[in-house]
Amino acid sequence: MSEAAAGRRARSPRPCVICQARGPGPSPGQSQSTGARSRRRDRPPQGRRLYRVFGWFKRRQPAVRTLRLRSRGDAGDATRVAFQDLAPNIDTFLGQAAYLQLGYFETLSELIAATPALAHKEALSRAAGAALTKHQAIVALIRESAADPTDLMRPFREPLDAFRAATHGIRPQETMLSVHITAGMLDDFYDTLSHSYGEIGGRVARILQADSDRQAIVQLVAEAIAADDELRSLLALWGRRLVGDTILIARAALRTGTLDAAVQEQVEPVFTELLGAHARRMEAIGLNA
Repeated sequence: MSEAAAGRRARSPRPCVICQARGPGPSPGQSQSTGARSRRRDRPPQGRRLYRVFGWFKRRQPAVRTLRLRSRGDAGDATRVAFQDLAPNIDTFLGQAAYLQLGYFETLSELIAATPALAHKEALSRAAGAALTKHQAIVALIRESAADPTDLMRPFREPLDAFRAATHGIRPQETMLSVHITAGMLDDFYDTLSHSYGEIGGRVARILQADSDRQAIVQLVAEAIAADDELRSLLALWGRRLVGDTILIARAALRTGTLDAAVQEQVEPVFTELLGAHARRMEAIGLNA
């Protein structure tokens, strides 16, 4: 090859890769517009290409989880099974529940005697009457089974009296808050535990879900802290202290030491729910949990 031919070959343009991918252009005898129409027929419509792209993304997207909060009183099947394994025998359950309500009646009665204002006495008496009604209803269930209510309650007198003493405040407002918080948490706990006892458990649940008439107590505490920021801070701290004592009483009601750690973890959502309800009660009063 001559030097001139080699130079011409070196200067000749290299074929375009993009043009090669697109294919040959129109033939000399074919007009530019005809070639364009041919290319438009060869490629899919714009909408179809977009549909394929979005379809690809749709296939690639992971499945979306639907998270749902359980309704109140529905602990879920897994938690109920764990609770059935942890639940004490029916006599223990009824004895504890009955004596707790009797204890709240006694505490509220002491508050009535120590409160000078007649309107406050009347408000406290309604809550005391509701606790006594619940106690009597559970005692009636115990008698239906031919058991002695006193015998069933006696083993829990000492520990539950100690619990009431530990949560009894120096000021009336502290004790009012104690009743509202601890009774609310334990009523919720025994309501959940009641699912382990069939028809009798359902009857106990209906007793515990009845109106406790503690809203008047909430109003008395709210009025007291509205004009006293120092008392508000003190009661907020007192409310946080009550949680630990109440959770200990709830855990003591369960049969422990017979299940592995995995099942114990299944029960934790119940205590998480108790803490959530406690925070809502504190917020409703105007206190930070």
